[in-house]
Amino acid sequence: MESSQNSTETVGRVLPVTNTNNRGYNPIASQRQQQWPTIDGPLGLSVDDSVSYARRFFKFGFLLLPFLWGVNCFYFWPVLRNSSSFPQIRRYVVGSAIGFFVFTTLLSSWALTFSIGGPKLFGSVWDEIVMYNVAEKYGLTGWM
Repeated sequence: MESSQNSTETVGRVLPVTNTNNRGYNPIASQRQQQWPTIDGPLGLSVDDSVSYARRFFKFGFLLLPFLWGVNCFYFWPVLRNSSSFPQIRRYVVGSAIGFFVFTTLLSSWALTFSIGGPKLFGSVWDEIVMYNVAEKYGLTGWM
């Protein structure tokens, strides 16, 4: 009998209603509205430093270091993803993305040409351009 009495008391009780509207302060929503130029968020670089780093990564990518373009795209991903944010940084990041795409396409096509084509594609020239027989060609294998 007591257990049925307790259950009726909890059913009849009115629980306080919590505020579920979006008028209150929501720290997660405010962080989403804040835009940061780097993937580090507030721990990353300032906007002025970000412009400097993005420019350096972009220019050093032309000095036979095209993987820096990939690093630039990764590090400044929020700028690359949002087209209306940080236009002074965006031009370097978009240029890096284009350069990295072109570099990756050329490197992949070169590697696939040699790995798939091989001696069937190049014929007798294959023995001259392949690198694994250079040691034999110059007599460097006898010293071991």
